[in-house]
Amino acid sequence: MVVGESGFQAREAAALDAEYDARTPSPAQREISRRLGRQLIRAVRAGWPSAVLDAVAGLHPRGPHQPIAFGAAAAVAGLDPGNTASVAALGSITGPANAATRLLGLDPDSVTSVLASLAGTVEQIAVAAAKAARGPIEELPAATAPLLDISAEHHLTWEVRLFAS
Repeated sequence: MVVGESGFQAREAAALDAEYDARTPSPAQREISRRLGRQLIRAVRAGWPSAVLDAVAGLHPRGPHQPIAFGAAAAVAGLDPGNTASVAALGSITGPANAATRLLGLDPDSVTSVLASLAGTVEQIAVAAAKAARGPIEELPAATAPLLDISAEHHLTWEVRLFAS
């Protein structure tokens, strides 16, 4: 799906949101994804008010899933699908790296070195993601990590939670 100010497809965005929901077995992860999606839409609206963001915000009563909100935000900011995929792929490693640096007391320069060494791999993933985005929604890759689903549900039982993502 290509989302843009002039080419926004509400039905495609709704279908993507439903596909993400169906491919996320953990209720905790689905709820967190929607919360993060709502927060992202709210933040992006501050800089780029847009009918696209309004439409995506209205996809579901609890808000859009984070990846759907991210795609809409990138489109409103003027990114093409390739750059959107690059930013998403980079964000998928920099967020956890930042959390690990803080939570585990890792050396930030060493973490940055590891991130830099992954640049080629991140770009390969972004190219594959942009290519997959051109195909039918039902054919999007759906890699799973059952342990993450189980851990997300278990995390809800903790008295002190470290983060939600």
